[in-house]
Amino acid sequence: MKFATEYLWFNTKNHREYINITGEVEEIVHKSGIKEGMVLVSAMHITAGIYVNDAESGLISDIDSWLEEIAPFNINYNHHKTGETNGDSHLKSILTGHEVIVPVTNGKLDFGPWQQIYYAEFDGQRRKRVIVKVMGE
Repeated sequence: MKFATEYLWFNTKNHREYINITGEVEEIVHKSGIKEGMVLVSAMHITAGIYVNDAESGLISDIDSWLEEIAPFNINYNHHKTGETNGDSHLKSILTGHEVIVPVTNGKLDFGPWQQIYYAEFDGQRRKRVIVKVMGE
């Protein structure tokens, strides 16, 4: 079994952003030479997430609204007693999840219709990274 690891770096302009990283992950899979296996894509920060869904702007807006409704900014979070102000960002990360695994078949991401990989930033405007680890033969 072979492994290939690369990192994607982000420094978003906004506090919350949703970035389609499918193309970058496809390129890493291609460079790895792995034809059959899987790729792990994982946010390496506790205020960011990785998810798979449709690349449709209305849906992305709905996801953002839904997350803000379930885990809104609230100055009264216990986490803020530590001097932080990003308690909602941690909760949003839990809701989206921090990683996905996608099958690789014939050297390509083996998606269903419309599926794309997204990096979700909930506490942006500073440098963060994502690990992309391709595993297989």
